[in-house]
Amino acid sequence: MPITKSAKKALRQSKRRRAGNLAKKTAYKVAVKKVRALVLAGDKKEIQSALSLAYKTLDKAAKTNVIAKNKAARLKSRLAKLIRLRASKA
Repeated sequence: MPITKSAKKALRQSKRRRAGNLAKKTAYKVAVKKVRALVLAGDKKEIQSALSLAYKTLDKAAKTNVIAKNKAARLKSRLAKLIRLRASKA
């Protein structure tokens, strides 16, 4: 446990930041999974709104360094590619 006053404050900040980071991480993972599920289900109207939400959450996570910028770009690219492939097959 921290002893000095500054170490105690650092621990409080760290806990608060961890909670926020976990929330953002969970949000983008849920959003990506939702898009993938909708693509498999084939609901075209819902896919666009879910994709928009996924992009938004990925961008927010990347902006605050929860995930790397290139990881966000990679995930967005793969989602778009998945939708494109499913649309061409249907």
